[in-house]
Amino acid sequence: MVFSRLFKFMSHDMAIDLGTANTVVYLRGRGVVLNEPSVVAVETLNGVRKVRAVGDDAKLMMGKTPGTIEAIRPLRDGVIADIDVAEGMIKHFISKVNGGKQPMPWRHPQIVICVPSGSTSVERRAIRDAASNAGASQVFLIEEPMAAAIGADMPVTEPIGSMVVDIGGGTTEVAVLSLRGLAYSTSVRVGGDKMDEAIVSYVRRNHNLLIGESTAERIKQEVGTAKPPEDGVGQTIHIKGRDLVNGVPKEIQINQGQISEALGEPVGTIVEGVRIALENTAPELAADIVDQGIVLTGGGALLHGIDEVLRDETGLPVTVAEDPLTCVALGTGRALEDPIYRGVLLAV
Repeated sequence: MVFSRLFKFMSHDMAIDLGTANTVVYLRGRGVVLNEPSVVAVETLNGVRKVRAVGDDAKLMMGKTPGTIEAIRPLRDGVIADIDVAEGMIKHFISKVNGGKQPMPWRHPQIVICVPSGSTSVERRAIRDAASNAGASQVFLIEEPMAAAIGADMPVTEPIGSMVVDIGGGTTEVAVLSLRGLAYSTSVRVGGDKMDEAIVSYVRRNHNLLIGESTAERIKQEVGTAKPPEDGVGQTIHIKGRDLVNGVPKEIQINQGQISEALGEPVGTIVEGVRIALENTAPELAADIVDQGIVLTGGGALLHGIDEVLRDETGLPVTVAEDPLTCVALGTGRALEDPIYRGVLLAV
């Protein structure tokens, strides 16, 4: 018994929210220990690829690398797009949470990873294989909306209908949950990335200015809003980019009203996904949702006014989870630790 407890204390079992934009790692008994961008800087010399930087260090290089180095995001729309780079990234993060060392062979961790509810069996196997090759002894998967709901303390084990909208970097997961299962779920391939692309496109089209992804993300975080400001202008921000007419660097000023216009299409797609989910919800579950409301999780839930837009469009109470950025990782970690949630894990 003592050895069992000691082994559990020394366990390196972990839960990973392998997101398009960020990877969050939860270590058994310690909680969230790592939250870094899902970016890898790869150097190619004489046809050989080598990882130069991962996470925060690699993100600083995005858009600023020489010809031999490429800053890659190995996940797109919530699933693995480059399995070799993704495997290297997972290995790096496992090593980092273990103090820079790979776990000993007799202590290879169990890993629980969340996946989009709309992912295919091929995409799920790719995630499982990447984690296994990175050193996991056993890999379980959990559907992202279920993990988000557990992390937001929603009553997923009870016969009560709950709706969660998880707005991530690559996808928005909309699901109705009851009794440890998804009564209805849909995965809309719109998230933070599409919002950034919409801002880049708007600035290019209306101001003849070319900006990068990092600048678009900063605009979204600082003055982004889903709902137009009352005066039509709101806050302003200075941005820099390349003038497409003269070809020289240039600085302009844009406001919240313009950004809300730029984000109109991706926000509208998310609202439509929620509407479709409500239309396909069983009557008894729909009655519960009227009382329980809709809970928003994920980084996109931090977009100013997104809860108000959904509230206006659906007529239902909408709340943002207490810690939307780490909600999925916390839920995945609880599924790893608490036997009550074992039934929600998927073996692929």
